[in-house]
Amino acid sequence: MYPKPIQDVIDEFAKLPGIGPRTATRFVFSLLRRPDYDSERLSDAIAKLKSEIKVCKNCFNISEKDLCEFCLDPKRDKTTICVIEEALNIPAIEKTKKFTGLYHVLGGSIKPNEGISPEKLNIKELVEKIENTEINEVIIATNPNSEGETTALYLFNILKDFDIKVTRLARGLSTGSDLEYIDQTTISNALSERVECK
Repeated sequence: MYPKPIQDVIDEFAKLPGIGPRTATRFVFSLLRRPDYDSERLSDAIAKLKSEIKVCKNCFNISEKDLCEFCLDPKRDKTTICVIEEALNIPAIEKTKKFTGLYHVLGGSIKPNEGISPEKLNIKELVEKIENTEINEVIIATNPNSEGETTALYLFNILKDFDIKVTRLARGLSTGSDLEYIDQTTISNALSERVECK
């Protein structure tokens, strides 16, 4: 329908989550109307995204350095870990200003139908961190959907034998939602009213 260079970019945009063929087409035609330097800046920014972003060696957050800003911050409470599915969940929790500990990014959730087993997540590293550092509390902050609940239950079963407090965000969060889209008041309340896993 379109010349190959246009269709190729449409196809690539359409692979992104939440972007359908129509939106992808609008993106491409918007880029065509913009000055060349806008397209070059976008191209450079995407190239730097892959070349300059690292994964934090301690918590698996995204970072420009070997350790992320939270792991490097001496003011953070190093005895409390908030376990989340993806790095994109961190801003939602940080905006509440209720959590001052460290994070541990799992890299997803357990999804057997998609071939994502516990072994493919950063769970072993979480256990090693608990065994080798002084951790008092682990807050399980997986998404309130079926995959997040499955992951939370799996984590609790692993962590219950450790001499630490294991809590879960309170149930003000609606089932089926993602943390990144939930307003900060709801997340703030869920953090404040978190419950101990039993």
